[in-house]
Amino acid sequence: MPIVVDIDVMLARRKMSVGELAERVGITPANLAVLKNGRAKAVRFTTLAALCEALDCQPGDLLRWESGESNAG
Repeated sequence: MPIVVDIDVMLARRKMSVGELAERVGITPANLAVLKNGRAKAVRFTTLAALCEALDCQPGDLLRWESGESNAG
C-alpha cells in the first residue's frame, strides 16, 4: 500500500511504549499494532487526532505516501 504509517518512529522519538500510547489514545494495543504495522485499511480522524495529541505531532509525522508504481510494462 502506498500509505506508510510511521507511528513507530514517533514512539521512539517520544520514548513511549505501544501500550502507553494505546492507553492515552483509548484503543487496544492490538488495534494500535494493526495500524502501526500498516495492516489497517482505514483510520478514523478522531483516532488520528488522538494519536497526534498523545505524540505531540502533526498527521504528516505519522502518515506519508510512497509511490506504488510497478514496472509491468
